[in-house]
Amino acid sequence: MRRAELLLTVCSPVSPLRSPLVDNLLLVDRAMTLEEVRGQDTVPESTARMQGAGKALHELLLSAQRQGCLTAGVYESAKVLNVDPDNVTFCVLAADEEDEGDIALQIHFTLIQAFCCENDIDIVRVGDVQRLAAIVGAGEEAGAPGDLHCILISNPNEDAWKDPALEKLSLFCEESRSVNDWVPSITLPE
Repeated sequence: MRRAELLLTVCSPVSPLRSPLVDNLLLVDRAMTLEEVRGQDTVPESTARMQGAGKALHELLLSAQRQGCLTAGVYESAKVLNVDPDNVTFCVLAADEEDEGDIALQIHFTLIQAFCCENDIDIVRVGDVQRLAAIVGAGEEAGAPGDLHCILISNPNEDAWKDPALEKLSLFCEESRSVNDWVPSITLPE
């Protein structure tokens, strides 16, 4: 009997050669696919948790903007990540529904996400660029910044930035990662 035939025989549900060990291996192998893990509703998203994260992000953006440690724009953010990634504490990726079809933007997002994950930078997604512009553009005299698809928040100085909103968002991201949601989505408050 050839190897492939033996494998099919052993894996067959009616095979006398099938053992509990084979059943467990097949179960483990089946449960380990990324598509199935992502397809499950494993993130226990409560409304209060999501609203708390949205409010914390709103507060963090305003605070970072006041302190001058906010970088907006995909290319500007890439420059900051290249020059000083150790100083970046948080990343926000924003895209509206019409941006989902922009292949170049999605490639930039993928690269930024990978870089942030590699450098232990917490990262979230926001689905409302206009709402983000209303928050971030509020303190600018010349109007809202042009590109808000990526926003980085950096430490204003060498000391670790102790912002309660940043701590809440870091906890939110950590909890999301624990259930394989590596880039959680946040809804900003109205």
